[in-house]
Amino acid sequence: MTTPDDADVHNTDDQDMPRTFLLIVDSSSEMRAALRFACRRAVHTDGNVALFHAVEPADFHHFATIGELMESEARSEAEKLLQRAAADVQKQTGRMPIVLLREGETIEQLLAVLDEEKSISVLVLGAGTGDDGPGPLVTALSGRLAGKIHLPVTIVPGNLDEDAIDALT
Repeated sequence: MTTPDDADVHNTDDQDMPRTFLLIVDSSSEMRAALRFACRRAVHTDGNVALFHAVEPADFHHFATIGELMESEARSEAEKLLQRAAADVQKQTGRMPIVLLREGETIEQLLAVLDEEKSISVLVLGAGTGDDGPGPLVTALSGRLAGKIHLPVTIVPGNLDEDAIDALT
C-alpha cells in the first residue's frame, strides 16, 4: 500500500502534467472510500480523477438476441454507475473526471488502459473489509499482477469514513 506521499510520484517525465488518479468504479461500498480518497488527492495536488469500468461480455451463447440484450443492459447500468460517480467527482473536485468505459474482462481492460493512458499517475482501489477479503481486484493487483503495473497503487480500506480520509489526504 502506498502512502499519500508515495501517490505524488509521476508516471511520466513531464513534471508539468497534472496527476491523474484512476479509480475502478463498481457498486461496492468500498468504492465510496476510494472515490473520496482519489478526489481529495486530486484537489490537493491540482490533479484529475479518471473513472474506469469494464462491461464484462455476456456469457449466454444459446440465443444471440438474449445475449445482446444482456450486454446492452449491462452497458446501460455501467453508464449510470459512471454518471453517478462522475457527478460525485465533479461535486468534490470542481472538475469533470475522465471517463473510461471499456468492454471486456475487467483486469485485461484495466491493464490495457494503464498501458495506453500515460497521464495516469496512481491507481486507487477500495478494499473490502469483510470476511470475503479485500476483493478480487485488490487481490489480483497486489499479488500475481503486481509486476505488470508500473505505477503506484493506493489501497484504501473501505471502512474509512470521510473524516478519516480527509485526515489522510
